[in-house]
Amino acid sequence: MNALKQKFKDVVFAVLPVTIILLILNYTIAPIGRELVWRFIVGAVFIILGLGIFLFGADLAIQPIGQHMGSSITRKRSLPLLLIAGLVLGFFINIAEPDLMVLAKQVQQVTSGAISQWALLVVVSIGIGIMLALGLFRIAFKISMSKLLTILYAIIFILLILSPKLFLGIAFDSGAATTGSMTVPFILALGLGVASTEGGKQSEEDSFGLLGIASAGPMLAVLSMGIISGIKSLAGGIPPAPDENLGILYPFVKSIPRIAVEVLLALVPIIVLFFIFQATLIKLGRVQLVKIIKGLVYTFTGFVLFLTGVNAGFMEAGTAVGYAVASFGKNWIVIVTGFLLGFTVVLAEPAVYVLNEQIEEVTSGHIRKKNILYSLSIGVAIAVSLSMARILIPEMQLWHLLVPGYIIAITLSYFAPRLFVGIAFDSGGVASGPMAATFILAFAQGVAEATPGADVLMEGFGVIAMVALTPLIAIQVLGLLYKQKASKRS
Repeated sequence: MNALKQKFKDVVFAVLPVTIILLILNYTIAPIGRELVWRFIVGAVFIILGLGIFLFGADLAIQPIGQHMGSSITRKRSLPLLLIAGLVLGFFINIAEPDLMVLAKQVQQVTSGAISQWALLVVVSIGIGIMLALGLFRIAFKISMSKLLTILYAIIFILLILSPKLFLGIAFDSGAATTGSMTVPFILALGLGVASTEGGKQSEEDSFGLLGIASAGPMLAVLSMGIISGIKSLAGGIPPAPDENLGILYPFVKSIPRIAVEVLLALVPIIVLFFIFQATLIKLGRVQLVKIIKGLVYTFTGFVLFLTGVNAGFMEAGTAVGYAVASFGKNWIVIVTGFLLGFTVVLAEPAVYVLNEQIEEVTSGHIRKKNILYSLSIGVAIAVSLSMARILIPEMQLWHLLVPGYIIAITLSYFAPRLFVGIAFDSGGVASGPMAATFILAFAQGVAEATPGADVLMEGFGVIAMVALTPLIAIQVLGLLYKQKASKRS
């Protein structure tokens, strides 16, 4: 139980800064009302309990499942099996990813159903399934990640020109949101399992990067959907807020059954596939199997509590704070608030800790998780502040930031150490998890709603994409610094 206590300790220090910032804003320039504040505080308690339990469960179950599956697939030395497994695992794991469900539901609400939740879920899941298969193929055949990413993003930029602008933010947000807290530990472990069969330094370098490649799939799929759909324009708006007289705890009580079903849907495909693999390929002993089953129970319980806190406590408060801060009339305050929120919110992302633990383990402590964490925080802080500036400045469009940003990231991939390239593109996925997909996105939509001339659909989306982009640059810069430091030592 010491491990569980340590998880709770880490989570308290992660969630506390976000809570303090919102309380300061509420009692100074952005009052959101007593009831919303109390819902936010109750949500923070749910998040602390849920995140601690979830991370403990992920260590016991999700990571081992992914690693065992990956290594068992690779040992068969069958290319068709590798590709089919990538397609199937990618599709079924992501179609019920809670982060993606949150984003898809928001897209459906903002577009008044013109882009349905299930259409977006299926399209995104197809895209990530194809890219996961491609990523496993890359590991097995030692294909250069830099060259593969160059080709993928060249195709994305071509589709970006052809697709209607309203799909741009949704496409890039989908690529970021699909790598949530359920899929991140699984895909990271899957990549490690496939790479570990080779051994040596090559295994260490190839074990990262699978998330980065998978994230390109939703972008390709949604932009293609935009071209095929024929939709040229849509008007966006925030749905009406729920009745304030319902009480503080009512949204939590109402959300738990729905979220429990969503999380169960997210877990069932993984569980079913694992037991199929267990019966045919893996064949773990009874002790290991019982440990994994216990871990799945912890994972389910923790994720239900976590998402309940985020959905019932954080999202509405995030929109209200964004609206209130933008209504204050000082643009610099909106940008500074975005910076502070970006810096602190990433500390509460569950998948960030999963990635950091794996980085320290795979590199035998050579790369400290603290350095990765603060590099991510600075990158995300810049991303959110730039996103606020984009909402406030009509002439600034999303592609003005994303295209140069990805060009810089791809260019750096040819100079940064290979290990850091994989870590960087994985970090982009994990930084844009549940907290970004809910609180930060809600904050951005609140700012867009309060800003004259801004459209919630065009400007409100895209912030998750920016959150996913800046770690690509920040971590690779960190890699160059490590490389320079190592060369001085030698």
